[in-house]
Amino acid sequence: MSFQSKRELLAQTAPRYREASHAQKSLILDEFSAATGYARKYAIRLLRRPVAPPFPIKRPRPPHYGKAVQEALTTAWAAANYICAKRLIPFLPTLIPQLERHGHLQLSDQVRAQLLAISPATADRLLRAARQADRPAGKTTTQRGALLKHQIPIRTFQDWNETTPGFCEADLVAHCGWSSEGSYLQTLVITDIATGWTECQALLHRSQQTVLQALERARQLLPFPLLGFDTDNGKEFINAELLLYCEQAKITFTRGRTANKNDQCYVEQKNGAIVRQIVGYDRFEGEQAYRQLTELYRAARLYVNFFQPSMKLVSKQRDGARVRRTYDQAQTPFQRLLASNVLTAERRMHLETLFQSLDPVQLLRQLETLQEALWRHAVFRTPAPTSPTPLAPAGTVPFDAQQCGPTTNPTDPAVSRSGDADASASAPAVAPGAGKRKYHRSKKSVPHTWRTRPDPFVDVWDEICERLSATPERTAKSLFVELQQRYPGRFPDVQLRTLQRRIKAWREKTILAFDDQWLQQEVLIAPLRAPVLRVVGEHAGVLVEGVRG
Repeated sequence: MSFQSKRELLAQTAPRYREASHAQKSLILDEFSAATGYARKYAIRLLRRPVAPPFPIKRPRPPHYGKAVQEALTTAWAAANYICAKRLIPFLPTLIPQLERHGHLQLSDQVRAQLLAISPATADRLLRAARQADRPAGKTTTQRGALLKHQIPIRTFQDWNETTPGFCEADLVAHCGWSSEGSYLQTLVITDIATGWTECQALLHRSQQTVLQALERARQLLPFPLLGFDTDNGKEFINAELLLYCEQAKITFTRGRTANKNDQCYVEQKNGAIVRQIVGYDRFEGEQAYRQLTELYRAARLYVNFFQPSMKLVSKQRDGARVRRTYDQAQTPFQRLLASNVLTAERRMHLETLFQSLDPVQLLRQLETLQEALWRHAVFRTPAPTSPTPLAPAGTVPFDAQQCGPTTNPTDPAVSRSGDADASASAPAVAPGAGKRKYHRSKKSVPHTWRTRPDPFVDVWDEICERLSATPERTAKSLFVELQQRYPGRFPDVQLRTLQRRIKAWREKTILAFDDQWLQQEVLIAPLRAPVLRVVGEHAGVLVEGVRG
């Protein structure tokens, strides 16, 4: 019996059932259950309540969007790196001409009109089968900074009301994998509040000096001057060096509250949407992996800032337990930057020419190739090998910007972003202790450069420097353990802090020359040409860099 027939029988039986006696109800219920196949309790509930008149069953309507529209939508979705439909649909009027210009789509007028008229809900239904979920989670390695926080003002997530590009949030992402022990790569993520423009810089290890160096590189890459810098309370940010740097460069330095990640909500969102999606959650360590991660970010910054739209929260209204959020139309950081009208005419022309020449499909393919090259450097949790194993096979897998489209050579004037005013760091205030104890300094403190006891590492310092030069990512603790094994009974555990200070001073004076070489080839700060990215590998114990250009 069909569903329609069952409903017709119910409409005829229910009035008679409600007026019948107890014995008659039992007979009617037996007949109704036998005819419809319903369970006895379910049949009783149907017969007791009022019955709506039978209505015709609406069959699914025929599909409005044909196969051509679905294939074109899938191609555009893949070119946008599989973003959600609410971000994808507003970006289609800009993305489709780019795909047609580079030959990835050939649409008729009817298909193009249907594709541009599709709604986000319909696009989600058409793309539902291909979506993926279940992302892993990373580890936090933030350690609280020194007692310098009283000199840096607090800024919460409710205080961001700037509409001018240049006020940014920053955070570190650790690529430590399963364990936070030892030395591993870090990523400094800097995102602009007004436009969402994001810059990612690879760090060989986490320290004050590497953060300062990466911040200086990011200032050269940003198409606008850096006006504000907001961080968490990690000791790599809360230190006198970074505070003095921001004072001299006239950068407003603020921080969030302790254990309140929502104060850095803008950059925390980019940590997952950009860094974790592109790099993943594996462990990376060593100079080769650092070089390859730098090459990957050179390609990712073009794709993220030019072809990844995002929505910004406009208003939020609470109605009881329900919160209604209103978002603006999805736009890329490049589109928001053009709408802000802060760029010079020459800078604006350079960025527009670069955008018109970039091919998002080819850029995404090369980005995936560089991802595969980086993942070959991943360190897994396996027993230590008895002999050194090459981190990655030799080969040439370059990222060539010419393959992505930029062939013109627009002018790009240098823009000065550093301030000329001199600023000096104020001495930290001395807080009184508990009770009547007070600490008083009669003289200004000076750096302690003299020694009061013999240097325990004077005989092995050359050996330590050689090992640091060969593997600069190694930690002081691992070197100290190795020294204890090589020289039993010579170095007690209390001398670990001394070695850590010596290695910190060595790293302050030793900077990799590789960090500044690739800046001369960037298409956003240099005349547009064909920059080449390298895939770093090791073959037969020799460092190999594949280059093509």
